Amino acid sequence: MALVVVFGAAGRQGIAQARQLKAAGHAVRAIARRPDPFLGEDLGEVEIVAADVYDEDSCVRAMQGADAVFYTHPVRALVDRVQAVTTIGRAAVRAGVGRVVWNVSEWIPDKAGDPFTYGANTVALNALWRTGAPATAFGSVLFMDNLLTNWAFPFLVNEGRYVYAHHPDLECSWISLDDVAKFMIAAIDRPDLEGAWLNIGGPEILKPPQVVRILSDAMGRPIKYDPSTPAQFGRNLANAFGEEIPEADKQGLAETIGRFYEFNNTTPLKPFRVNMAPVLERIPIELETMAQWAARQEWRITNKPRPPAG
Repeated sequence: MALVVVFGAAGRQGIAQARQLKAAGHAVRAIARRPDPFLGEDLGEVEIVAADVYDEDSCVRAMQGADAVFYTHPVRALVDRVQAVTTIGRAAVRAGVGRVVWNVSEWIPDKAGDPFTYGANTVALNALWRTGAPATAFGSVLFMDNLLTNWAFPFLVNEGRYVYAHHPDLECSWISLDDVAKFMIAAIDRPDLEGAWLNIGGPEILKPPQVVRILSDAMGRPIKYDPSTPAQFGRNLANAFGEEIPEADKQGLAETIGRFYEFNNTTPLKPFRVNMAPVLERIPIELETMAQWAARQEWRITNKPRPPAG
């Protein structure tokens, strides 16, 4: 059993990581500001501590005695990912942590250069390696769980519309957050994965019409494919945060997201598509299909709290 520190434990990605760590028999130290970071989900005994990714000493204290650290960069971080992962890496070295696992939450380019904002991921990876931390990184490209957020879920449930900024022929390797967590867990005690990075997706490559058919079957009623423009999608996502983001900041976030999806729809690099065969040869995990994932979701509006977007 390993003791794993989970940064961003109160976000939807961190919650999935904590859930899968507990299911695998590991101990979890959750880095969170609120006393109930898992939104009411019962994960059993979990240590909850405060730490600030902008304060290296606080990170060192949070990592003391841990075997591994899971890091996911916040959507609305106050510092860029280069600075953040440098802090995490340095703190892990000082605390004697055996493995840092970074969930990049985006595609990692396999060539030098600056392919849109993705180039920052390569720069950040190099910064992490330079800290000397024994690290592994996963470029998880597109999450099934995005469909449960406030910028996708209400359209599906209330209006029967799949509203997403994906053109009809865009090929995507959707992966569930629970499967992302399983990859991260697999890296804890794999010496051959130290210093490695891998892009990861789900077991299928789907286009939007296929996604709509899967969702229609899961929800038991017809769902309409109603693609939005990248600009409108950016506004939907920014608005989903509600009062968590000042109105003055929403326009900038919306424009950033809009440009991001404009790039993903048009680039020949195909950042949302992953050939998983070589990945699964190296890390054999049984991944759930979107149909399996969709079948276990509750497709109705409830009072259960959930992270709005990030």
